[in-house]
Amino acid sequence: MHTLERTQVLPVAPGEAFDFFADAFNLEVITPPWLRFRVVTRGPIAMKAGTLIEYRLRLHGLPIRWLTRIEVWEPGRRFEDRQLRGPYGAWYHSHAFAAHDGGTSMRDVVRYTMPLGPLGRLAHRGPVRRDLERIFDFRRDAVAARFAR
Repeated sequence: MHTLERTQVLPVAPGEAFDFFADAFNLEVITPPWLRFRVVTRGPIAMKAGTLIEYRLRLHGLPIRWLTRIEVWEPGRRFEDRQLRGPYGAWYHSHAFAAHDGGTSMRDVVRYTMPLGPLGRLAHRGPVRRDLERIFDFRRDAVAARFAR
């Protein structure tokens, strides 16, 4: 299993940061345009444990359908989603929010595996890891711009 961790401090209260990330449609705003990422699930989406959210995107020209389920939902503090269908062998993404020096520390932890055995491991060493880093770098910058004061 691979892990990607990112922590970012935002100049807003934890509740405001949580509310932004709790709206699945905001993923469209903080995802790189080259992915052509779209939420397919009709809104508004009532977020809670068990909520299913479907997305579509294009990666290296290939169309991808992605379905996730909210596994943990603790309003104002954290939530976790898990891929039910998508490009990874497994994908678990936790989002945690905590007060930090007048703002919020937001921590993302993604744990994932690759499909296709040795071929998946080779892909991870090449474009997959690099693409994930680029996606989360874009996300960091988009979130910072969104909450700039």
